[in-house]
Amino acid sequence: MDFNSSDAVAGPRSEDILPSSVSTAVKVVIVGGFGVGKTTLVGSVSEIRPLTTEETMTQAGVGVDDPTGVPRKSETTVAMDFGRISINSELVLYLFGTPGQQRFWFLWNGLFEGALGAVVLVDTRRLEVSFDVIGRLEERGVPFVVAINTFPEAPGYPVEELRAALDLPDDVPIVGCDARKRDSSRDVLMALMRYLYSLAVKTEAS
Repeated sequence: MDFNSSDAVAGPRSEDILPSSVSTAVKVVIVGGFGVGKTTLVGSVSEIRPLTTEETMTQAGVGVDDPTGVPRKSETTVAMDFGRISINSELVLYLFGTPGQQRFWFLWNGLFEGALGAVVLVDTRRLEVSFDVIGRLEERGVPFVVAINTFPEAPGYPVEELRAALDLPDDVPIVGCDARKRDSSRDVLMALMRYLYSLAVKTEAS
């Protein structure tokens, strides 16, 4: 489920220019294990031409990257994905997709700098690849929601079973999505915004 946008860009398009009405910009990171659909989500929802850093997988990754569950995957993100979406006329989200392989996790420090929240994209065929990702977010204190990417052949589980398997607190939202579809991916980001708002209200009330 890769979204590849490698066409050369001659110059900014009119839709790439940030509207003058925008007063708030928020950085959001899209994280997850190898091959869960992060590049696809950023590409499907971005209102500008997404930046991707996908490279063809080579022998260098053999024995290092685990392709279990994604045998047809031929390209992988080696730095980051970048996109932008306007929530309304004043609020814009800048989306940064992280590489999934552990050998590229040293890049996460920079990508997480200044991030308000995160989306953890999960493939139910390979829940185990999400454990370390969620652990790193919890260590950093970055609020996040979990989005279950609905791959056609992936098994479905009740939300509470997924919550228990991922060892998530009761207040962390779990939502379903199809990362290929713009509306579905936008709903995930809106769930994150609502969650961040609820945390802010709770902090103010305490």
